[in-house]
Amino acid sequence: MSGKEQAEANQILMTLKEDRDSWTKVDAILQYSNLNESKYFALQILEAVIQHKWKSLPQVQRDGIKQYIISKMLELSSDQASMEANQLLLHKMNLVLVQIVKQDWPKQWPTFITDIVESSKTNETVCINNMNILSLLSEEVFDFGSQNLTQAKEQHLKQQFCGQFQEVFALCVNILEKCPSNSMVQACLKTLQRFLTWIPVGYVFETNITELLSENFLSLEVYRVITLQCLTEISQIQVDTNDPSYNDKLVKMFCSTMRHISSVLALDLDLAAVYKDASDQDQKFISSLAQFLVAFIKEHVHLVEITEEPLTEAKAMIHEAHDYAIQLLLKITLIEEMEVFKVCLDCWCWLTAELYRISPFIQPSTLYGVMNNVREHPRRMLYRNYLSILRSTMISRMAKPEEVLIVENEQGEVVREMVKDTDSIALYRNMRETLVYLTHLDNKDTEMKMTEKLASQVNGGEFSWKNLNRLCWAVGSISGTMIEEDEKRFLVLVIRDLLGLCEQKRGKDNKAVIASNIMYVVGQYPRFLRAHWKFLKTVINKLFEFMHETHEGVQDMACDTFIKIAIKCKRHFVIVQPAENKPFVEEMLENLTGIICDLSHAQVHVFYEAVGHIISAQIDANMQEALIMQLMEIPNRTWNDIIANASVNDGILEEHEMVRSVLNILKTNVAACKSIGSAFVSQLGNIYSDLLSVYKILSEKVSRAVTTAGEDALKNPLVKTMRAVKREILILLSTFVSKNNDAKLILDSIVPPLFDAVLFDYQKNVPQAREPKVLSLLSILVTQLGALLCPQVPNILGAVFQCSIDMINKDMEAFPEHRTNFFELVLSLVQECFPVFMEMPPSDLGTVIDAVVWAFQHTMRNVAEIGELFKEKTIY
Repeated sequence: MSGKEQAEANQILMTLKEDRDSWTKVDAILQYSNLNESKYFALQILEAVIQHKWKSLPQVQRDGIKQYIISKMLELSSDQASMEANQLLLHKMNLVLVQIVKQDWPKQWPTFITDIVESSKTNETVCINNMNILSLLSEEVFDFGSQNLTQAKEQHLKQQFCGQFQEVFALCVNILEKCPSNSMVQACLKTLQRFLTWIPVGYVFETNITELLSENFLSLEVYRVITLQCLTEISQIQVDTNDPSYNDKLVKMFCSTMRHISSVLALDLDLAAVYKDASDQDQKFISSLAQFLVAFIKEHVHLVEITEEPLTEAKAMIHEAHDYAIQLLLKITLIEEMEVFKVCLDCWCWLTAELYRISPFIQPSTLYGVMNNVREHPRRMLYRNYLSILRSTMISRMAKPEEVLIVENEQGEVVREMVKDTDSIALYRNMRETLVYLTHLDNKDTEMKMTEKLASQVNGGEFSWKNLNRLCWAVGSISGTMIEEDEKRFLVLVIRDLLGLCEQKRGKDNKAVIASNIMYVVGQYPRFLRAHWKFLKTVINKLFEFMHETHEGVQDMACDTFIKIAIKCKRHFVIVQPAENKPFVEEMLENLTGIICDLSHAQVHVFYEAVGHIISAQIDANMQEALIMQLMEIPNRTWNDIIANASVNDGILEEHEMVRSVLNILKTNVAACKSIGSAFVSQLGNIYSDLLSVYKILSEKVSRAVTTAGEDALKNPLVKTMRAVKREILILLSTFVSKNNDAKLILDSIVPPLFDAVLFDYQKNVPQAREPKVLSLLSILVTQLGALLCPQVPNILGAVFQCSIDMINKDMEAFPEHRTNFFELVLSLVQECFPVFMEMPPSDLGTVIDAVVWAFQHTMRNVAEIGELFKEKTIY
């Protein structure tokens, strides 16, 4: 069939589906059509009628539809062959029947549960299909009820299902006790697993269902996975009673399950290797086993932790089951499959936190020797050997910390972007938390495990990039968990061995990997660096060396580590250290050109931000200003040359490389301003008037290009870079204003020339060329200056209000950044300069109120939230 014919056929089907009487043809289609696709389409029509028009149909028609669907289902499920041949169609019929049940049960069909239970006793395949219907109904009511039922209807159906569940439960138990066939037992177990998420706990703990499941079905491979899933659901039931019989049931279930599993999985088995080569079914079994172990341990492990001696026979059996379970979970944790590992990690993170909270301030390393009279808590003693194995696993599998990626932004610039909240980072955080608890529980054992693994790297026994990376990520993750003396000794050993390894290994790749790990480790231990100036200075000089290393990633890592250390140790760079004749920051700035000469623009910006943090620690204002001037000397020299040439001929600002150079200088200023803060005023004062001149010149050139070539001119690479320069000027001013609390300075020196340059440009430009950052800069000014800016509010509204409204009032999506920034500006004006609105002419005030109403009608969540804030502010 051609595409055109397919489209025509689809249109005919849609027309039929929309016909209000099309459902009356469903029985004929099901009876006479030979195509299952046609029958399926007919059932879709019927399902839609039941969902939306059922109550409006006469009772006779409703009964007729119901009886017809039931008869067709019984016909299709009458034997195994028919059931398999019509599997998809039967499933759709089941869904249709469930929709009828949701409408008619219990009021119009009070005998539904009895009917389905009784019909299940007549035929094996009918019973299997009925189990599927009950499973679907359970899903519809208990899992998705809140999405497609009213709250009252959902609650009523839940109560009805629970009230009539006795008959269904008796049927399930009967099947599990008699085991008539594999397929029937499997269908029963799958349905039971759905029920176990919601049935009253009495059905679980006051019947023999736990014994049935844990004793009878785990030894048979065909039932193993679904049985474990049922036992997992039981393990997650939170019992609010202290009835000891409930706890006894759980303990017996656990011991029985472990006994049967131990006959399948011996502890000397290499589960990681077995899993890698196992079939899908066997992998699913191990995954389900992990989920059962984690669920039981997190909810009920206290029931099977035996810490008293001597052991009775019953306690010995429980202790043996617990020991097997923990060792088995340690084996499963070694499996490479990430989803399985995450399940295990969740349990270890919880367990180590539990054990740590028992006595958080007593380090086991102090228990031996100095404090021999303090006895370790029995629970900690019980897990000590297991946790030692777990430490090795966590170290050898440590996830990667945050990464730095190079991406291209909307302006076509290559920038660094920190990737947040990815799976890898979430995994690293969970692993770090677990390893931190493990170190608190026994720092000596953690240290020993790490130094052993490091020795294996140095002697070449286990050297690989992956092993070294994971070890160093683990070393970095436990920063701050040891007492200072232990940390010093441990870190000196680690750095010494890593430096030795760097000397020992040949090849740029090896050296680059080792270098990045050295940088990562030292960056994680600021407490040590602050206490040891000579070591800190050596590390910084080593980082400066790495900034000349062109191997991929090393320079990024060096800059990242430098800024991390600069933030944590900034005070140490601006004071004269022992045996030094001047602060290290001065030495750094004297050699600035040599340090940054091989860095990319983005890396230079990180470097400048780092040095800005250091300069911000200088408390002497004159010395701080001198350091800022020294830091900004290189970009200022280039800036002054460009400005001098542009004052003679502004045509040079149409050369792409020249505009890029201006953009880079501005980004350097933004980076420094971000970390220096209000003290940056001296640098901004040097370039402010020239900044606004450049803004005006580039605005005119962009406007001229749009006038000449239309809106397509905005796609031109040169015009895009010009706009990027304008945007960066606005970002620089926004950064400075947000970090400066001198309202008088901003109001007198910044605002008048800024408004002159920016507001008129925003108003006269074509909508696509207007900079949304103008609106956010105005919001920051309003927030910082508050009522002091009230005299300027009419000018602000006159320049940006109507032209911005005209951009965003056509729909709810166009110009999303302008839209958000505009409403944030109006909100800040309402919050800070409200009296101005009260003095407005009624027509102008009406326009503002219309804008507020428009805001909280938005589907964009952030804009709608701003609208709600408007409402609160203006009403209350």
